[in-house]
Amino acid sequence: MDFKSSDTITGPRSEDVLPHTAAAAVKVVVVGGFGVGKTTMVGSVSEIRPLTTEETMTQAGIGVDDDYGSESKTATTVAMDFGRISISEELVLYLFGTPGQERFWFLWNGLFEGALGAVVLIDTRRLEVSFDVIGRLEERGVPFVVAVNEFPDAPDHGIETLRRALDLEPAVPIMPCDARRRESSRDVLMTLMRYLHSLTATRV
Repeated sequence: MDFKSSDTITGPRSEDVLPHTAAAAVKVVVVGGFGVGKTTMVGSVSEIRPLTTEETMTQAGIGVDDDYGSESKTATTVAMDFGRISISEELVLYLFGTPGQERFWFLWNGLFEGALGAVVLIDTRRLEVSFDVIGRLEERGVPFVVAVNEFPDAPDHGIETLRRALDLEPAVPIMPCDARRRESSRDVLMTLMRYLHSLTATRV
């Protein structure tokens, strides 16, 4: 949304090189319906130049794609977004944003492969598009947290109301988020890491 697509990268820049202190790298996917802010979240929080695969939306998508917000949205992700953030000196997260248009969902299985966890980004104006997203994660056994992207005209249903509407287990974290802000997006990822740690602790 706020980031240009398909940058030509001729070679690694100094900021793209993995920190020498990194001891573990974790794959995280950012999922959600069309236009919920996945590209924006990856781009806002990434410490390297984000890689996006956005293409211009055309008339061919009318009647096929979700057209919500198309009056202002001119591009859509057709493969994935990619970014990276260091949570600590030792832990690095690789972020993979999934395409939101349903016709590209066949790519999700490959993006889910090897993922330790996921962020489900939702828009309360279109809560119904999140049902299939969450169902796919549950089918694959990928732990996730839910981040409610704060659009200006979105209704505020309250966390527990959303939990019931999405039929989530009590332990699954739900939190508000402004995907445009690095600090807010980082807080979501930190919540995911704490949740994954808690799941590991209960299995020991």
